[in-house]
Amino acid sequence: MSPTKKRTRTYDSARIRAAVLAQLGHVREAVRGLTPERLALPTRLGEWSVRDLVAHIGMAVTAVGRSLDLPEPVKQDATILDWPFATGANSSAIDEFTRGIAERHPDLDAYLAGVARDLVEQLDAHPGTRLLATNAGAMPLDDYLVTRTVELVVHTDDLNAAVPGLDVPFERQALAAATRLLADALAVRAPGGATEVRVPPYAVVQCVEGPRHTRGTPPNVVETDPLTWVRLATGRLVWKDAVEDAKVSASGERADLSALLPLMS
Repeated sequence: MSPTKKRTRTYDSARIRAAVLAQLGHVREAVRGLTPERLALPTRLGEWSVRDLVAHIGMAVTAVGRSLDLPEPVKQDATILDWPFATGANSSAIDEFTRGIAERHPDLDAYLAGVARDLVEQLDAHPGTRLLATNAGAMPLDDYLVTRTVELVVHTDDLNAAVPGLDVPFERQALAAATRLLADALAVRAPGGATEVRVPPYAVVQCVEGPRHTRGTPPNVVETDPLTWVRLATGRLVWKDAVEDAKVSASGERADLSALLPLMS
């Protein structure tokens, strides 16, 4: 079990399931119109092309089915707050698996349609309490689905950055869940009450050791928008650049979060 004693936020199961499917649907609709030339464009993810990125988005969702195919763990030993810190462990295997999917599925629209269809069947067949063996440990299916909102939101943003004018929309509930999970992960990494981090309209967390704020205006405040926060938490944006470009407002001597970011690698 996670060493932190922080109480884990709860999420509405039905909304999370709908959000995952809706965000996957947004990606599928956008990818359907991409030409081979656009699918070959580079991305900000190393040597991955747009085609590789789309394959990885599907792979992030099919991770649910792969976990369901494994024997159910005897007991839960992880929460969703453990997941952000466990994502960098298998990067080489993920890269190989992603490239294999891209090669085996030249028709990405059909591939994503199959991913969505399989997910619906899997969610209909299993309760949200069903334990899954994940890279972070054993956790309930419903909790693991929350982590899929992070994968989908982050990589939808990667897709928009790679293809000029694409502008894949973000499902509100998916963006909300991703923002909240990553904000809570910051509070786990830097427990305390000296700094208030605000990501309106979705999240507010207290973090960083020091004098705890009780009422009135906190002495240390960080505020930003959801997409900027997701980019900071996942290393797509550097703290210094975000502050200089006025994408982040930070006031107080304990409001510099640069040493704590990114949360995910």
